[in-house]
Amino acid sequence: MTIAFPKPDEAILSRRKEIIEGLGRLVPSEALIVSEDERRAFETDGLTAYRQMPLAVVLPSTTEQVSEIMRFCNEHGVKVVARGAGTSLCGGAIPQEDAIVLGVAKMNQVIDVDFENRTARVQSGITNLGISQAVSYEGFFYAPDPSSQLACTIAGNIAMNSGGAHCLKYGVTTNNLMGVTMVMLDGTVVEIGGDYLDSAGYDLLGLICGSEGQLGIITEAVVRILRAAEGARPALFGFSSVEDAGACVAAIIGAGIIPVALEYMDKPAIQICEAFAHAGYPLDVEAMLICEVEGSDQEIEDMLRRIVAIAEPFKPKTIKVSQSEAESAAIWKGRKSAFGATGRVADYICMDGTIPTGQLPYVLKRIDEIAKSYGLGVANVFHAGDGNLHPLVMFDTNKPGEMEKAEKAGEDILRLCVEVGGCLTGEHGVGIEKRDLMTEQFNPVDLAQQMRVRGVFDPLWLLNPAKVFPLEGRLAA
Repeated sequence: MTIAFPKPDEAILSRRKEIIEGLGRLVPSEALIVSEDERRAFETDGLTAYRQMPLAVVLPSTTEQVSEIMRFCNEHGVKVVARGAGTSLCGGAIPQEDAIVLGVAKMNQVIDVDFENRTARVQSGITNLGISQAVSYEGFFYAPDPSSQLACTIAGNIAMNSGGAHCLKYGVTTNNLMGVTMVMLDGTVVEIGGDYLDSAGYDLLGLICGSEGQLGIITEAVVRILRAAEGARPALFGFSSVEDAGACVAAIIGAGIIPVALEYMDKPAIQICEAFAHAGYPLDVEAMLICEVEGSDQEIEDMLRRIVAIAEPFKPKTIKVSQSEAESAAIWKGRKSAFGATGRVADYICMDGTIPTGQLPYVLKRIDEIAKSYGLGVANVFHAGDGNLHPLVMFDTNKPGEMEKAEKAGEDILRLCVEVGGCLTGEHGVGIEKRDLMTEQFNPVDLAQQMRVRGVFDPLWLLNPAKVFPLEGRLAA
């Protein structure tokens, strides 16, 4: 294990029975998980290389129960790790031995939908896709669409400011979030934002979105819902080189065209996904773009014609414009299954750096060089339109030292993103994975200021305390 966790508080561990009894008075027995076998289901998240057994797991069903739990934990100095569905790829929901896990999965209802004003109020444990399914009968949808949208919750999306393939046009979570109900550390329930476009005062909503469960527990959210377009159609472009594909992305964005999605896959990713999904991907190319546009039939035809013209100078070997819903579904099946398909052939870690799109050709070349320098493979599949990279660094966990090599390669890739003017994370968050790289992007003054803001909400550092900020150099509680 190369990522360290803080030493657990022995005083808390010694009071485990007392703490469990106290929590048991606040929620029904079925909402409190204390046995070792049952707690084991919560010891890790999507970053499965790291595991910590929680002190206990509480699964409240209402904001009032969350408030009582938080008040109890604050009074007794118990750490709290918030959890949605546990799909975090950066270790954001991994617990600690002296912390409880507070899961919101039981809070999964749609509270209200206002089609006239295009908003929906939901409990934070609803899945991302569940929101779209709840409003689709009126022709509406919720725009952010992470690859894990079938499982991930809106709570986790807010915590990490999640994006997705179609966020090039519609924005990420922060662009589609209008308000939250949040429970503070002392149990106080606050409403921030709401069913309207903007709110008076400081933009606290912008601060909360992406705060990784360190400022409070989100129990409800008001999100923007949108009218679905008349139609949508993807086109697939295959290129002879990584550089040509990257340059084509920059040219499309530079021309002022904003497709609804612009996704990139390199040759290893193409081969892995085609073997799994049989999507009809070209196997004789080095890189591929999936470019989707939407609107009326005339708008779609016009935009695709312009995009094909922009791509032609980069000499694509393959141009395939979808001609049916079945072809569109196949193209997206391959892309959406990339992470699972890669898991069939190798262990991997998924990086999440973001770069200026003009740097794509250079960065893609360097990523390949970095992986090869460690003797590892890498498959690149990412949101090319906004420069949000997802290189999958592949290794064999059964070979001693390979996971450590993969982690070091991943760190070098993230440093590269910062060097070219980007940042450490686009949508996965910092968690434990990038915690010790924060000094690569922020100087001590920057980090101190961020920690001071955090301390206003959580002066005792009880909320998700092992995450985001390096363990060394933290401000005293």
